[in-house]
Amino acid sequence: MDTPAQRWTTERFQLGEGLRWTPSGLVGVDILTGRLLALDTEAPVRPVRILAQLDGPLGAVAPVRGAAGRFIAATGPGVAVLTVGADHDLQVEWLARPEDGAPTAMRMNDGCCDPAGRFWAGSMAYDETEHAGALYRVDPDRGVHRVLEGYTVPNGPAFSPDGGLMYLADSADGRIDAYTVTADGDLDGGRVFARVSEGGPDGMQVDAAGHLWAAVWGASRVHRYTPDGRLDRVIALPAAQPTSVCVVGAETPHLFVSSAAIGLEPGGEHDGAVYRAAVDVPAPPAAAFGAPS
Repeated sequence: MDTPAQRWTTERFQLGEGLRWTPSGLVGVDILTGRLLALDTEAPVRPVRILAQLDGPLGAVAPVRGAAGRFIAATGPGVAVLTVGADHDLQVEWLARPEDGAPTAMRMNDGCCDPAGRFWAGSMAYDETEHAGALYRVDPDRGVHRVLEGYTVPNGPAFSPDGGLMYLADSADGRIDAYTVTADGDLDGGRVFARVSEGGPDGMQVDAAGHLWAAVWGASRVHRYTPDGRLDRVIALPAAQPTSVCVVGAETPHLFVSSAAIGLEPGGEHDGAVYRAAVDVPAPPAAAFGAPS
């Protein structure tokens, strides 16, 4: 096990998540407070800058191709495009609200784009009803499709550098699945890629060498897996509930890790903070929504 990571923020977030390296810098969310946050990658800054405040939960965002200050977002019961103005005014354009009226109260959770510019995001029940969650795909033409069902707490997804492989975790079941992604965005060949014996895999990212990084909720650590599913690196954290990961920097790459304080009463002083650790392989920035030119 590696040396514990450095604490990067003095602030503690309720449910910090969704770290992404974007043209707007390193962004993340505090899901249940609906805040879109910007983090400085060179020096810890307090307070963390708030880019936008939504009325409901905000699961994750991805940049919109060629549109500074615009993000596609997994938020509330669906997917929306957010436009953040220079003075932090916010416009919300809903693309779909597929979880409105579900038998149990649902919200969107984690999400990201693949290299082809499609946005993928999962949904989950507030009370974590078993198998109530689903995975949605938003195509560049803004069509929204329900593509997988039966997950309880879907997290990720994350994509191989060429976009041909998708990893999707079910945190409640302690597993990470892998799917082949066709050119049209269909999924094939689902299989279990890895399981964790303690806690549950949460937010994930694939680096430039094809390693899968996964935050492990409830286990105070981050795992890195080789492309064949072998655990080859562990980073320890003083926070009990790591939630998402993001590698930043090409010359001297660092892994940033968010965490959550929710459900920990009273919780430790480190729970809910963001952490940083040096790593040996860079990762591409977050893929953008929209067809590549």
